[in-house]
Amino acid sequence: MSRPDARPLVAVTTYRQDTRWWSWDRDAAVVPGLYLDMVVEAGGWPVLVPPLGEGVADPVGVTASAVDAVLDAVDALVVIGGGDVGPARYGQVPDGRNGGTNDRRDELELQLVDVAVDRDLPVLAICRGHQVLNVLFGGTLVQQLPDVVGSTRHQPAMGAFGEVTVRTEPGTHVHRLLGDRTDVLCSHHQAVDVVGESLLVSARSDDGVVEAIEILGRSFVVGVQWHPEEQRDARLFAGLVEAARVRSAGRDG
Repeated sequence: MSRPDARPLVAVTTYRQDTRWWSWDRDAAVVPGLYLDMVVEAGGWPVLVPPLGEGVADPVGVTASAVDAVLDAVDALVVIGGGDVGPARYGQVPDGRNGGTNDRRDELELQLVDVAVDRDLPVLAICRGHQVLNVLFGGTLVQQLPDVVGSTRHQPAMGAFGEVTVRTEPGTHVHRLLGDRTDVLCSHHQAVDVVGESLLVSARSDDGVVEAIEILGRSFVVGVQWHPEEQRDARLFAGLVEAARVRSAGRDG
């Protein structure tokens, strides 16, 4: 919907949690600033989209009624990292070591991505967002990756990042933007297990973990398990914004 000379508006999802600033201790919508900086550096302008709080009744219905209007107002979508997706969303019993689940955030992000993909709105889904994308299309997750790969290299400690080398698949957006291989920063104890229908694996780490997925037949829908914003690597964000510009130009023309 943007004019050709305007910055595309990019919806960015957020956390919703108790947060302290100055003398205040309140429930707040929170997003790490690096995501916002990368959107701006790539040529876009971020618009925050928070999940509903506990005080809102019928969160599924309220969210559904708002998603179309939100996506009408923007040109692209970034789904950021965060806590674990609720395992019930992919048919599993929760592992007691999981954390940070938020059913209202799951509901919002699944609906946003579902409608965005249907509209062919450009989407960049990061870490948790990558997992949301897979779950939306019927995929499943490994709930405890160290149990599978035998190490904590993908998340050395809570809140810590491990450097991982990923190899990309030719013909994909990830390969076009990042080349054959790249070193990335990861912080995840979960990962894609069964790949969702219509999704293509576009990168794996050197130990075989799925590190990027894309949707076939869409202009730009990319999920990456790593955190490009932590390296101030704007290449994927630039791909998102460029796809938004192309889509907008096509609609205006």
